[in-house]
Amino acid sequence: MGKFKRIDTSIEGVYIIEPTVFGDNRGYFMETYSKPDFEEIGITNEFVQDNQSKSKKGVLRGLHFQKENTQGKLVRVIRGEVFDVAVDLRPGSKTYGKWEGVIISEENKKMFMIPRGFAHGFLVLSDEAEFTYKCDDVYNHEAEGGLQWNDPEVNIQWPSVPGMKPEEYLTSEKDAKWPSLAELKKTDLFQNLK
Repeated sequence: MGKFKRIDTSIEGVYIIEPTVFGDNRGYFMETYSKPDFEEIGITNEFVQDNQSKSKKGVLRGLHFQKENTQGKLVRVIRGEVFDVAVDLRPGSKTYGKWEGVIISEENKKMFMIPRGFAHGFLVLSDEAEFTYKCDDVYNHEAEGGLQWNDPEVNIQWPSVPGMKPEEYLTSEKDAKWPSLAELKKTDLFQNLK
């Protein structure tokens, strides 16, 4: 048996990854990435950049994508708990506009594999969360784009954050202004998303 278990989701190419965790009374050990083991479960991305962020309870980051230098991402949480979301924006995809979400945390140690052509975001459910992810292309500020996090057409079922209402979630000024899916469909730039 391999070190990683791949769980397919309702969207092709979006996977939940469960690592093998070795634990005893001293603590635990696990591998978080191994190229040959990932290839064994059908994930062949060549990761070139690692990112890490820290956010407090109720922070909602996203939904982000890049119009050029599109990125596949392998995401995980090293402290706290988040609800992580991927929205399919691949032109011609049978699941275009559909979303998949999963709770990932330091406790469950799950990872979320998001392929290129998706918008990505997350909501922090714990008091704080540290989030880390591998990308298979570099960040390109000039090519960044986004999708409205609460677009009714996409209808993401964000979980409730204890003690907060959705209108109290903390988003950046930029994230609060991303277009809806209907508006995004009308742009020429969207047609180039790969």
